[in-house]
Amino acid sequence: MLLDQARTQITAACQRLTDDGLVVGTAGNLSIRQGDLVAITPSGLPYSDLRPDLVAVVDYASGKQIEGPLKPASELDLHLTALRSTGLEAVVHTHSPAATAVASLADLTALPAVHYYISMFGGPDVRVADYATYGTPELARNVERALEGRTAALMSNHGSVVAGPDLEAAYTLAQELEWVCELYLRVRSAGPPKILPDEEIAAVIAKIADYGQRAPSA
Repeated sequence: MLLDQARTQITAACQRLTDDGLVVGTAGNLSIRQGDLVAITPSGLPYSDLRPDLVAVVDYASGKQIEGPLKPASELDLHLTALRSTGLEAVVHTHSPAATAVASLADLTALPAVHYYISMFGGPDVRVADYATYGTPELARNVERALEGRTAALMSNHGSVVAGPDLEAAYTLAQELEWVCELYLRVRSAGPPKILPDEEIAAVIAKIADYGQRAPSA
């Protein structure tokens, strides 16, 4: 089976999506690139029914399906575009409530730096991509523009998309984006948000470049 490990990782992550509050029903999708191939969740399958062999495999350059009995996610173009534009290896697209709520605010074109965690996504804000019907090339193009110089974007009246160096990192970043969005909504409901300056976010981006450790082998 092609991309056995990637398909197993996607299946395991999908079992967490609902409990972690990132999706409802069959919404959202995940992908991992390995070389010239991409493993991606199938379209419209309940996550409880997902198995590694049901995860679709497509060609990275063309999007043509290579393996898997089910059609790939309807947002295949979105995933391929996010992988190409960020140069990263994994993408998580969710419909989490806070991110979707922020992306649906009429007066907001970007989530501002209400917290320094915004630096985790590559810039002083996270842009909101213009709305387009799901699964369309137009939506993928809108997200591509929003991802310029970033690793995450909100999708107007839709949800969010986050890219990372691997699926575990991308999944954690999707949760952190949801947290920042929830924080922004709470602050905004209480009063005008106090936004951190771009220079501070640039300093934090430099500071976190080598942040984090791994436990040594036992």
